[in-house]
Amino acid sequence: MAEQHPPHTDTPPAPAPVAAPAFVAALRSAVRGASDFGATARALTTMDASNYRRVPLGVLAPRDADDIAAALAVCREHGVPVVARGGGTSIAGQATGTGLVLDLTRHLRAILDLDPAARTAVVQPGVILDDLRAAAAPHGLTFGPDPSTHSRCTLGGMIGNNSCGAHSVAWGTTADNVRKLSVVRYGGEALRLEQGSGQGPEGVGALVAAHLALLRTGYPALPRRISGYALDALLPEHPGGPDPVRAFCGSEGTLGVVTEATVRLVEAPRARALAVLGYADESAAADAAPGLLPYRPLTVEGMAADLVTGSAGLPRGAAWLFVETGGDTSAEARAHAERVLRAADAVDGTVVTDPAGQRALWRIREDAAGTATRMPDGTEAWPGWEDCAVPPARLGAYLRDFRALLAEHGLRGTPYGHFGDGCVHVRIDFDLIGADGVARFRRFSEETADLVVAHGGSLSGEHGDGQARAELLPRMYGDELVALFHRFKDLWDPDGGLNPGILARPAPLDANLRFAVLPKRPVDVEFGYPRDGGDFAGAVRRCVGVAKCRTTEASGAGVMCPSFRATGEEAHSTRGRARLLHEMLAGEVITDGWRSEEVRDALDLCLSCKGCRSDCPVGVDMATYKAEFLHHHYRGRLRPAAHYAMGRLPRWLRLAAPFARPLNALARLRPLAALAKRLAGIAPERTIPVLATETYSRWLLRRQGKGTRVLSSDRVVALWADTFTEHLSPQVGRAAVRVLEEATGRTVLPPPRGVCCGLTYVSTGQLDAARRVMRRTLDRLRLLPGHPLVVLEPSCAATLRTDLPELLPDDPRAAELAASVRTFAQYLEEYAPDWAPPRPGRPVVGQTHCHQHAVLGDAAERRLRERMGLTGELSGGCCGLAGNFGFEKGHWELSVACAEERLLPAVRNAAPGTELLADGFSCRTQLDQLAGRRARHLAEVVAEAVEEASTAVGERRGDDA
Repeated sequence: MAEQHPPHTDTPPAPAPVAAPAFVAALRSAVRGASDFGATARALTTMDASNYRRVPLGVLAPRDADDIAAALAVCREHGVPVVARGGGTSIAGQATGTGLVLDLTRHLRAILDLDPAARTAVVQPGVILDDLRAAAAPHGLTFGPDPSTHSRCTLGGMIGNNSCGAHSVAWGTTADNVRKLSVVRYGGEALRLEQGSGQGPEGVGALVAAHLALLRTGYPALPRRISGYALDALLPEHPGGPDPVRAFCGSEGTLGVVTEATVRLVEAPRARALAVLGYADESAAADAAPGLLPYRPLTVEGMAADLVTGSAGLPRGAAWLFVETGGDTSAEARAHAERVLRAADAVDGTVVTDPAGQRALWRIREDAAGTATRMPDGTEAWPGWEDCAVPPARLGAYLRDFRALLAEHGLRGTPYGHFGDGCVHVRIDFDLIGADGVARFRRFSEETADLVVAHGGSLSGEHGDGQARAELLPRMYGDELVALFHRFKDLWDPDGGLNPGILARPAPLDANLRFAVLPKRPVDVEFGYPRDGGDFAGAVRRCVGVAKCRTTEASGAGVMCPSFRATGEEAHSTRGRARLLHEMLAGEVITDGWRSEEVRDALDLCLSCKGCRSDCPVGVDMATYKAEFLHHHYRGRLRPAAHYAMGRLPRWLRLAAPFARPLNALARLRPLAALAKRLAGIAPERTIPVLATETYSRWLLRRQGKGTRVLSSDRVVALWADTFTEHLSPQVGRAAVRVLEEATGRTVLPPPRGVCCGLTYVSTGQLDAARRVMRRTLDRLRLLPGHPLVVLEPSCAATLRTDLPELLPDDPRAAELAASVRTFAQYLEEYAPDWAPPRPGRPVVGQTHCHQHAVLGDAAERRLRERMGLTGELSGGCCGLAGNFGFEKGHWELSVACAEERLLPAVRNAAPGTELLADGFSCRTQLDQLAGRRARHLAEVVAEAVEEASTAVGERRGDDA
């Protein structure tokens, strides 16, 4: 029996410190923004995207600059440290803290002014970069720096880290693109920073004047020098005079909190092209990068084959440079890219001008920050030596030496990054759990710092020093200049209250590691977690915090994370839930293990859409984690009514089938329906679906009784009778039978009785029952050797493909059944490749089922629609019903919000005569109940077209006769 509370460590963890009541009261009386000192808020902000973890006292979401100033005054009075936090995607630990976290993303998200003529914008610190770029785009402008987290990182965070991104060879770092800053010091004093108008707080000018020689000679000259404080920006000979704005950028929240910034906008090319150049190895690519800079590209990005799965549409080679060019026209951008291609001494190359093709290639690069956290063999890799930079001309030599150093320490990594600027990102398979591994992490970091310095480089070339590298700054700058950094910090923040332990007087690079608090022994769990060696803590560790789940708009066919997009709350993002599970295992902030109400409440709004399984760069699978948690949370306890009603739906539908007509009539009586919904835990706004008066199985047996016979084992089709097709939409099964027999000449077998995939039991965390159901299915289902199983309902197909073998990892029949699963379109493509479907030729809208997107893929469905002349794209995201989720009481508003994101607007805007497609029963039900529209499974559309074509042929024959 699984333990009710996960084991933590051999010694029970000490409770995390809590905020003093006097401080909490003083803060709440001084500010208008909401503060939260509860376990959930604290657990959500213990980590960023780094290896580090610090437990805060609480979180404040200030409403304006006055709130920030008031909060900083109270914090100074009570001696509480402060860390400003944007998207929480920092990789060096600087977005974590032990005091008060200022969440600047909740309210301070306004673009206050955008002046196209001056090419400037005035923004608050919580503005998401992509929102600024979208506002500037109609004017032909953009913000130049663009880190790969552009869809969720904030301008305040970019200023704090002096972020760069792929286009810095053209437009520089954030510091190059900030004109004015309004900041607040610890204690509440507001300052206005602008080049040529002072150098900051009193004493800074005298500090600079007393150390001119050191400041003039102590900094390496390279484009990506991000490490340390940029005190050289305050030199009197600096163009335009001393620049306190540039000196503040990259200070990682240790000097002041930004309340407003005036930033420079640049002209965005009207057209872009991408030259993709293949090289023999990454060093050859790095050696070639500086030679391309005279052609004034927008980017020169590099990565090697160990970061890429398959060919990914790339030219020949073991490493590649992505060289983007711009122009006023597509032809001009292409011509520019072709000049680069001709000039490059590459093994192979190609020029891509198609925007969709460029996006697909860039997605490979942008997902690298997450993808690189797993080695090709699935073992973990971590930041820690994430983003050093060397002069571009030295990059090839540095990479050769770096690879040799990795090998010397028995480590592996996958370098990639901004080769045109000499900046390299790499995740390394450090063991950050065992004492020996942590010691090796320290030794490697120290030796690599020396290697970077030997090549004339900077320890940080993009993400800042934080806790990961600040301890090593004396190796780069020397003790005298680092001591000057400390004095500069003290002039800004004499009380040391802003982000202590970061940059100045840093904590050791091997302290506060987030893995140290996790259980030392495996947690007793139900799923097999094959990708994580059966270790639930390893599965939770998958989340590295890059926060792709925090994007505010679903892109393309993407799904993750619908609950975050609907609520905007970290607790309802994939990352937020992973953080809560991490803290549940740690036992310091969340102390009641599987019984945690904080974790339960966060997972309650998880739709189990499985979108994170495919869209998260590291494959976090929150639907599985949710099922695991619910199993333990409710074990031996009374469950919500919906778990008994909808979680055991297959059982109730089998019992109800003989009484479908009277039950349907009773369900239309409002008082009885209302009572039934209340007892079953169903949202009162929902309509109870209509039961089929003849199940799919009964229809098929009746049909076969009229003459259809199975002649041989190689002339049959095994079609899964899922619960929804069987009892609620048998017309889908009938349509599939018509098409499969027409296309293949095979006979559809009648399904065995009492088989079920266990979907509803899994989604409600009734895992013991799910396993019983699955074992019974394996006992009764007798697939012919080598024969696939066609599954019409995407959620059932996904359950058989993934949950079945992960819940029964020791039963070889489970893996065999999972491998046999095919969707309707996949089966036709594989077993009737020469069949030509009719071409009704009309537009379509509708929903790609989220489980299909995440687990099964929809390429075959797309190709089938194309062959039928069905034009248009189905919506990504999630319909919002998501099986039992949208029916459960308390989920109505979120369910509707998810549908309103993309699906319902697409349906409303569709032209008359547009076909409405949705293969999932949930999606069809959502459309019926929210839009009053009947959607159809692709099998129904194909069957109708087959029937019409057959009728037309018959009529022609009649005319000929």
